[in-house]
Amino acid sequence: MYTFGDPTQWLPFVFAGLMGLSILIYVVLDGFDLGVGVLFPFADDEEKDAMIASIGPFWDANETWLVLAVGLLLVAFPSAHGEILTALYAPVAIMLIGLILRGVAFEFRVKAPAAYKRLWNNAFFIGSLMTSLSQGFMLGLYVMGLDWTLGHVAFACLTAVFLTVGYSFIGATWVIHKNSDALQLKAVDWAKGGIWGLILGVGAVSLATPYVSPRIFEKWFDFPQVLWLAPLPVVSGLLIVWLWTMLRRMPFANDHWNWLPFVAATLLWTTAYGGMAYSFYPYVVPEKITIYEAASAPESLFIILIGSLFVLPAIVGYTLLSYWIFRGKAHELRYD
Repeated sequence: MYTFGDPTQWLPFVFAGLMGLSILIYVVLDGFDLGVGVLFPFADDEEKDAMIASIGPFWDANETWLVLAVGLLLVAFPSAHGEILTALYAPVAIMLIGLILRGVAFEFRVKAPAAYKRLWNNAFFIGSLMTSLSQGFMLGLYVMGLDWTLGHVAFACLTAVFLTVGYSFIGATWVIHKNSDALQLKAVDWAKGGIWGLILGVGAVSLATPYVSPRIFEKWFDFPQVLWLAPLPVVSGLLIVWLWTMLRRMPFANDHWNWLPFVAATLLWTTAYGGMAYSFYPYVVPEKITIYEAASAPESLFIILIGSLFVLPAIVGYTLLSYWIFRGKAHELRYD
């Protein structure tokens, strides 16, 4: 019987919530700057500079949330950490190479001689694409239970493409917010195309998830459990209609409310993520290991929780501060 006073029950739940929140924030924040990189081939050189300027103050801090999520998985759920990373070793390695390539390219494209700028622009795109595709592949394989079968790998390849297009969509909404004039209009067209990739990706995961296990199927379709999930597809549908309506009407007069598509896209990602969290809880490794089975000793979790109470507000604080300081339209990114 679960009781709130039992630390073996509430501590794993708290850490699962913190880890889940970190992953969600990472997917939204690093998702948009990965999406900006994926969109590079569709922009000219001047537009690439403007797009880089729009993510310049944020991109490296956004990755902090990935480090936090993986760190929480390691210290709070060590057996699950080993299970997940062992199964996903290859795509994780590709993701890390992509992140390194992005970071190097971001710095070198500004400082390298003009003749090599195109090389580093291509490197930034390739790094962004590698990272996005590998994360999408990991998502698909995780949904299918981390088993490397032909069917599961095919599904993971499908989600890799859809997540990458979804990242390009939220990246386009960010460009709409941070840029103006011709680039903003071009970003509206990118968003109109990208939203379909996000819809197809969410649809593919939604169709596959209830068939992963009878337990998830019951949570989706048995009464009264279905009542907990029912609001999410309704809200998602309304958000998609709202987004499409806004994109068809943009740009707004005097460029007001240009941030609304990004906010709506963030809410859409949140509803999709919420559906996954509802489906797989209480498992941290789908249908294999629950958060309660994988959790570290309560004494260890309590000490880590005390540290988290200091670290998490600091991360949230400087994240909010950076977005507040660099609010408004993007300006030229300079190093001199």
